[in-house]
Amino acid sequence: MNFLSVDNVLVAIGDYPLSWIEFAGTVLYFASVWLIARKNMLTWPVGIVSVILYGILFWQIRLYSDMLEQVYYLAVSVWGWLAWKKVRGEGRAVPTGFSRPREILAWAAFTLGAGAALGLVVARLHLWVPALFPEPASYPFLDALTTMASFVAMGLLARRRAESWAWWIAVDVIGVGLYWVKDVRFVAAQYVVLLGMAAWGLWKWARPESARAREADRRPPAPGVGRAAPENRAAPGAGPALP
Repeated sequence: MNFLSVDNVLVAIGDYPLSWIEFAGTVLYFASVWLIARKNMLTWPVGIVSVILYGILFWQIRLYSDMLEQVYYLAVSVWGWLAWKKVRGEGRAVPTGFSRPREILAWAAFTLGAGAALGLVVARLHLWVPALFPEPASYPFLDALTTMASFVAMGLLARRRAESWAWWIAVDVIGVGLYWVKDVRFVAAQYVVLLGMAAWGLWKWARPESARAREADRRPPAPGVGRAAPENRAAPGAGPALP
């Protein structure tokens, strides 16, 4: 039987048939998240294989937004791999930091608006391209919202923005319920674990910046000029500078 078919069952867990493609994609996805939280370059090739497998899986179970999401992940993974490789080639550790608050709010508004627009499109795919999408999409608006949130999160992640993990936390919370209802429970269970990993990633990526801020606050003021300006800190209103 075809390894890539959702009907090719690895093992039955109770009454749930776990396919080979779901198992392989899940294991590789776990590995890529663990690697990226540790800022390890291997996250990108491992993630590329994972998104290819998930794209095939989601097409078979008619989660079309999630399928299209994997195409985006593939492109951003290649871009992120090249960008991180360039930073490492300069002999630096991979730096991370938060965006300015107004930028974070702008991305949040974009996520909601674009998610609603994508939902309208996905809800009609079976009418416009029936050869590729023979059945109506399941939960098109919720699926589209998590897709757009994932798009934003992946882009922020490739740009080394620490708030990307907050986007992943929101995606994981919704994903647990969505995949459980769609009866891909191994993926749903994965999202429970990913939720914890996203919280850990947020803490780990934010920690260096917090440590720098605490170190700067502990510095004694320079004689006659008040507190010394901490090195590598952003000017007021300019957001935190990256190393």
